[in-house]
Amino acid sequence: MPKLIRMYIINVAIGFAIAAGFVAMLLYFNIANLWHLVSSSDKGWLAVLILWISNGIIFAGVQFGIAVMRMKDDDDDDGPGGGLRERVMPPVREPVLVRVAAHKPRP
Repeated sequence: MPKLIRMYIINVAIGFAIAAGFVAMLLYFNIANLWHLVSSSDKGWLAVLILWISNGIIFAGVQFGIAVMRMKDDDDDDGPGGGLRERVMPPVREPVLVRVAAHKPRP
């Protein structure tokens, strides 16, 4: 299996595990009376499943994004970078007189 696919699967699993912990804490601490809503309904398990999957997608994406950003190769920073570092002087702006024709006002 390619390394990138393996890394993606691992990070998605980590993200869904974090989401499971997050949903468990939401239910345990009864945030917004969520435990009562879930436990008193016959379809409460479906609500918990949807909450876990939707949070899992978000956390998995964030986890994979963090993993990709941490893949930075330190060998790229050996030489100087950022262009030639030539200073560009802004053009000097001097006031210029502009002749404007004026007409006499009509009475």
